[in-house]
Formats: sequence, structure tokens, C-alpha cells
Amino acid sequence: MVSESPRTAGEMLARAREFLARKGTAEPRLEAELLVAHALGLSRLQLFLRLDQPVVDAEVARARELLVRRGKHEPVAYITGSREFYGRSFRVGSGVLVPRPETELLVDLARERAKGREGVRIADIGTGSGCIAITLALEVPSASVTALDISPRALEVARANAATLGAAVEFVEGDGPEALAAAPRFDLVVSNPPYIEPQERASLAPDVRDHEPELALFTPRGDPEHWLRRLLAAGMALLAPGGALLVELGHRQGPRALALAAQHDARLHKDFAGIERVLEVRARV
Repeated sequence: MVSESPRTAGEMLARAREFLARKGTAEPRLEAELLVAHALGLSRLQLFLRLDQPVVDAEVARARELLVRRGKHEPVAYITGSREFYGRSFRVGSGVLVPRPETELLVDLARERAKGREGVRIADIGTGSGCIAITLALEVPSASVTALDISPRALEVARANAATLGAAVEFVEGDGPEALAAAPRFDLVVSNPPYIEPQERASLAPDVRDHEPELALFTPRGDPEHWLRRLLAAGMALLAPGGALLVELGHRQGPRALALAAQHDARLHKDFAGIERVLEVRARV
């Protein structure tokens, strides 16, 4: 940013865009809008309605601090402390995976499977911020939702999100679907497990590679289908007759996932980009 301080919110926004473009961030226009609005305590819409609003030195300093962090490729969601998912704002931060738009397909499918059914029991394996479990609890109010994660930090964030959004979710600390083996059977088991192979680390954007939790990103080395196999075994064992397992997949994982699930009633669902994004497996009636 140039040495002379901006005088209005509009000037601050223009300089923020230029700065982030020079730093090579993914979406400099959008990111500048989000960070400048956050620095000024405004929504994006409010920012655009107040571009002529004068800014004071403290606001300029705050915006500069946020932009410098983004210039170092810290995720915008970590900087602002939140990310929208399914039309709701979820708290996120270091140690918690940032919710992705493509994961909304998993919620869409689970909602469709639960529609018109009373007392549906849903388990979310590897809940992270809680975005899937909490959204399902709010979108399917009659459902009973259990959310599992191995990370105490993630569960802390997920519980805070549930409290803020008014969602009734039972949170359980544990390592994988086996931790719910003693629970009553579920009608739906959903999961967005780690599916990136460690050797792909160098190809990831620095926002992801250098900041998001490895535990939520990477499969064990040499075993890219580790979590998928566990979910097809222990996860399917959690299902009531006629229930369904829904698993988010990596962008090239679809054919391998379908092959692993060949002995089951399985199908793939594509996202808006045409990527085979979710594996659905039905339990026998």
C-alpha cells in the first residue's frame, strides 16, 4: 500500500485490491472487500453503501494489519474468524478446516434423504467446525444429530458454533466411526474425511498447505483410501437397515471409491463443477 493514508472507505478498498493483486492472492477483489469491511466493522453490502465514509488512522492501521496477514497467504476465514456455509456464519480459526462450498452437496443429499422422516438419527464423522452437523440439525429439526472428532480444538469450535446458531447436536471426542460402535444405529452417516495424499502437498495453495490442519487434510502416506475403507467398514456398521453413508471425495477419487464400494449398493454424485464429489452407499433393508 502507498505511504499516504486513504481518506475514505472507497480509497482504502481500492488500495487493498491493488495490494492483494500484487501479492498474488486467489481472489484479490473479493478478499479486499471482506477484509476492509471487517476492519471497518461493516458487512460487504454496508461497505459498498458507505464508500465515501471517512476513515480514521486506527481503521487504516487495522485494515493494513489484516491485509498484511492475507498477503502472507493466511486464509481469509482465519483472519476474519468466520466463513459462511449454507447461508450461515460459522466461526473458524487455526486448527479447524475452513468449510468449502462443495461440501454443501453433502448437506443437500442428507437433507433429501431425511425429508419427510421423523426422528432421523444422523452421525457426522470428523465434524471439524461442525458446519455439516449443525446445518443438518437446523435444516432437519426433527433429527437427532451426533458429531464426532478426534481434535479437542475442533470440538471446542464446533460446540461454540452450535451454541451461537442454536443447534442441538451431541458432540463426541473419538478417532473415527469405531468410536460410535456402541451407539444406537443411525439412519445417515455423513463424513468429509481427509482425502489429499501427502505427496500432493507441494501442489496445494499456500493458504491450505501452510495454515490448515494437516490432520483434516491428508491421508496416511501410501494409503489414500484409508478413511474411505474405514467408513465403508465401521461406518456402514453404524447404519440401521436401509440407512445411507454419504462421503465427500477428492476430485479424482470417484472411480476408486466406487470400486471399493462394489459389494454395496453405491453411487456417485457430481457437484456443480461436474466432479464426482460424494459417494452414497445404502445399507441393506
